[in-house]
Amino acid sequence: MSDAKSHEAEIIQRIGELVNEERDLREQYEHRLTPQERERVSGLERALDQCWDLLRQRRAREEFGESPDEARVRPAPEVEDYRQ
Repeated sequence: MSDAKSHEAEIIQRIGELVNEERDLREQYEHRLTPQERERVSGLERALDQCWDLLRQRRAREEFGESPDEARVRPAPEVEDYRQ
C-alpha cells in the first residue's frame, strides 16, 4: 500500500472509531447524557468534521497532482458543521 493510501486508511479508520463512539453516546439519550457525555459528543462532532475535511483535502490534492501529505488539519471553527 502506498504511503498516501496508508495515511488515507488511517483517517478512514479514525472516522469509523469516532462515528462508533458518537453513536454509542447518542444511543444513551434515552437515559439522559451527563454534561461530560454531552461535551464528549460535541468534541466528537468537531473531530469528525476535521477528519472529513482532511480526507477531502488529501483526495483533492492527489487528484490535482499535488502531494496529499501537504494537507493539514484545519481548526475546528473553520470546518464545523461540515456536511457529507
